[in-house]
Amino acid sequence: MTRIDRKFTQLKSENRKAFVTYVMAGDPDYDTSLQIVRGLPAAGVDIIELGLPFTDPMADGPTIQLAGQRALEAGQTLEKTLQMARDFRTEDDETPIVLMGYYNPIFSRGVDRFLADAKAAGIDGLIIVDLPPEEDDELCIPAQKAGLNFIRLATPTTDDARLPKVMQNTSGFVYYVSITGITGAAEAQSADVAPEVARIKAVTDLPVVVGFGIKTPEAAQAIASVADGAVVGSAIVALIGDGKTPAEVLAFVKTLAEGAHRG
Repeated sequence: MTRIDRKFTQLKSENRKAFVTYVMAGDPDYDTSLQIVRGLPAAGVDIIELGLPFTDPMADGPTIQLAGQRALEAGQTLEKTLQMARDFRTEDDETPIVLMGYYNPIFSRGVDRFLADAKAAGIDGLIIVDLPPEEDDELCIPAQKAGLNFIRLATPTTDDARLPKVMQNTSGFVYYVSITGITGAAEAQSADVAPEVARIKAVTDLPVVVGFGIKTPEAAQAIASVADGAVVGSAIVALIGDGKTPAEVLAFVKTLAEGAHRG
């Protein structure tokens, strides 16, 4: 079992929903970013998604695009992102870390080397948004063999014919994208999400967490009430972009966590 599997087993035994957060590694700089990431578990975060900055983040809206630019300008790299995971693991060996990003930096490093390094650094899973199931031999299957979960995105446009293919080699959890379009673009509605979560659960036993468009504790609670958890990214990243201190960012995260855990 990975840390992700153990976390969901624990949450289920406690009858709690998962609260997942996304932050861009290295935004606005390495030390500030690490301070925020280290503070997330105490703020109530169950799983951390760590963004890997990339020059062409096609699935992301302006908030996360700008975060990636800030991180890259501050010198963040794939190696420094793995180092951030290593630094986090010196204090926390329990909280799962999912690396989220695009395939190009991984391909450039070499898949085998990347997987060995990621596993050694304490990464538990991958969300690589530009690798469809047809490319599973490229990274997904090698990642599973290396002991990393490969988490797939399902969207409102993933129809019933496509869904089993998307679920085929997915592990850890399913990330349901609650709205069409880019990150941070609109607000998720639980009434729209509930039937979609049920549709996904009809073809997989994996937990389904919902992200995109969750910006408030109330929204986190509403979405978590119809899924196995809620993900918040852009609303947190926006505060970092506004220059809020780590303490201010983490105080906001705590309110979101409380909302999700009430779900």
